[in-house]
Amino acid sequence: MASFDAITALIPTLSGRVAVGASAADVQAMIVGLDDAGLVSAFGETAELSVLVEQVQAILAGVIHARSSWQAGHAGLAQGLGHRNAASLVQELSGVSKAEASRQVRVGDALLEEGAGDGAGGGASGDAGAADDTASDAGDGSEDVTPVSVPWHEPLRAALRAGRLTSAQFDAIRLGLGEPPAGAEDAWSTAAAQLVEEAARRTVEELLAHARCVRDVLDPVGAEQRSQARFERRAFRTWLDQDGIRRGSIAFDDEGGVFLESVFAAALRPRRGGPRFVDEDEKTAAADLAADTRTNDQLGYDLLLDIVRAGVLADAASVFGTRQAGIRLVQTITPGGVFGPAVTEDGLTVLPAHVADRRRCETGTITLTVDAWGNPLDVGREHRLSTPRQRIGLAIRDGGCRWPGCDRPASYCEAHHIDEWHRDHGHTNTDRGILLCRFHHTELHHNGWRITRHAAGDFILHTADGTEIPLTRRLPLRYLFTDIDPPPKRFRPAA
Repeated sequence: MASFDAITALIPTLSGRVAVGASAADVQAMIVGLDDAGLVSAFGETAELSVLVEQVQAILAGVIHARSSWQAGHAGLAQGLGHRNAASLVQELSGVSKAEASRQVRVGDALLEEGAGDGAGGGASGDAGAADDTASDAGDGSEDVTPVSVPWHEPLRAALRAGRLTSAQFDAIRLGLGEPPAGAEDAWSTAAAQLVEEAARRTVEELLAHARCVRDVLDPVGAEQRSQARFERRAFRTWLDQDGIRRGSIAFDDEGGVFLESVFAAALRPRRGGPRFVDEDEKTAAADLAADTRTNDQLGYDLLLDIVRAGVLADAASVFGTRQAGIRLVQTITPGGVFGPAVTEDGLTVLPAHVADRRRCETGTITLTVDAWGNPLDVGREHRLSTPRQRIGLAIRDGGCRWPGCDRPASYCEAHHIDEWHRDHGHTNTDRGILLCRFHHTELHHNGWRITRHAAGDFILHTADGTEIPLTRRLPLRYLFTDIDPPPKRFRPAA
């Protein structure tokens, strides 16, 4: 077993700081004594080290799985040690959850999959040798060798091996994109490469959601089929537990899920960190809600029962405040008509085109003209604060808080003017505004940081130490427009 001094020797900031045979308490005391910069640096170094360790573990898990196939029966590796499958053995060896063990096996399988053209495949040496013999027997000096098929997810494997992705990020992107339809492999490979670039700026949860959204935008026919399958699985049931408490379980379809989430978001937004810039009446209501002694879960429960009791004719303003609950959908309209599925403004959930058609009949539409980058038209300096129409435009372009790693949806954000209204005579134009959640908007002003933008390029965050951080848009929203290089090609099934 490795000792603590051997482990810390692999971490530059900690190297040489503990004696041979140091205990966990010795390491803890040393780390507690680090300054802030050293603490952050050491954690980053351990994260880099863990990526390498994870990769080795994934390969090991993949080989264990290959040697524990169901064809091997009880002679398989895992089965011979008393386990039903490889994931069970990996779980016992590592002490991780069942889900984490299954993830390690999936990633390992992908790394060992044949056809990468880099010799990474497993168990195909005999076939490769036969191919070499065939080529040498040709005897004409040509290089007529059958090309090796490269899997669509090769950008993910290459990034994992290079340390640009963690195994969790790899798994999230691959699971989110799923397997491409026949003939769509190139589009999926392009999306995978672009999601790799997103990984450094997004959480694992965001990567999974973005990958699913991109998949559904690329494959609207498949998206509708998957949405219909989830609709068929919708369910609600209640039961009494052993303490006599009635409990419930709901499996939502896509539209129902985002609708109910919008209901709770509208009612609980002040408690969840919603925007501060509201009128006096809503400020009072927000203050009352913040002072309420109930937990968010209790408030949500009481709200649900209030809605059930009141029905659809409830006074929306008294329940939800100034913004009534509801789903706002974004759909691209070209000169040729409506194009593709719709995407919810909050959460970027893809809904089939027929849902958007029905919603248009029920609630109407707001048309915004945007350029090829999704930038909406401006209204000039007439208004100090962003107008409701501009807020919709910013939501379409930004998809939520633009701060790296922040997943706050658009309805929880405030519009920040990168040009100060008084100091810079700034215009309240959408190209000079950016959505930031309340926390990051405050963080920006508190630290004296600033955001700049040149023409229609990315917004750039400038920190106090001179660091420049691009504040890029969410990849699924870019897929709705045409600023992808190379541009995405929607999959069209054969007639």
